[in-house]
Amino acid sequence: MEELGKIHQLVVTAFGYELRFNLEVISWTWIVIICLLIFGYIAKRNRSIVPGIFQNIGELFIEQFYGLTEDALDKRLARKYAPLICALFMFLLFCNILGIFPHLGEPTSDLNTTLSMGIMGFVIAHYVGIREKGFKAYIKAYFQPIFFMMPLNVIGELSKVISISFRLFGNIMGGDIIVLVVSYLTLSLVLPPFLIGFFFIFIGAIQAFVFTMLTLVYISVQVK
Repeated sequence: MEELGKIHQLVVTAFGYELRFNLEVISWTWIVIICLLIFGYIAKRNRSIVPGIFQNIGELFIEQFYGLTEDALDKRLARKYAPLICALFMFLLFCNILGIFPHLGEPTSDLNTTLSMGIMGFVIAHYVGIREKGFKAYIKAYFQPIFFMMPLNVIGELSKVISISFRLFGNIMGGDIIVLVVSYLTLSLVLPPFLIGFFFIFIGAIQAFVFTMLTLVYISVQVK
């Protein structure tokens, strides 16, 4: 059970402050990035009218998320932001299922990862809102429906980062704890393999989709 609290950190002192880096999460994240780059290279390398399995999977992701982005935004904005939405889902999906493999874990089981992704979505959404509506119209929206509602509107926007980040982190970390505890209790016999498939694949895919769709909705709200 000591695995629950074991963290391998790199401590760097700069300007009198200690910066702590979780080496496991960093390495797992780079594994996901490398896998995605390899997948993209293979899917694109031998493109043909009759697609192979990797091209087929890549086209499926692109078509589905381009359609969802176009429905939430419009055709013009979909051409700009559909690649981002598709890449975000694929990154989170690979992160969530990485724990299937021995001695690896999910980067999304670390709050720093999910919080950084939430902040990224927040910044992108508000950047798009300012760019599409103009700064004056963007600021004016915070004073609706009555001017003294501005503080509550600001808090509401900031709470989206907390909500989306903790939802993903809580579900992935909770699944890890359940699988680990049950594995110790049953000596990794019948039930844990089922739990691993359920939490890492099924729940992981759902949570990646939910996080991606919420990010898309936040962008859509800012541009309309």
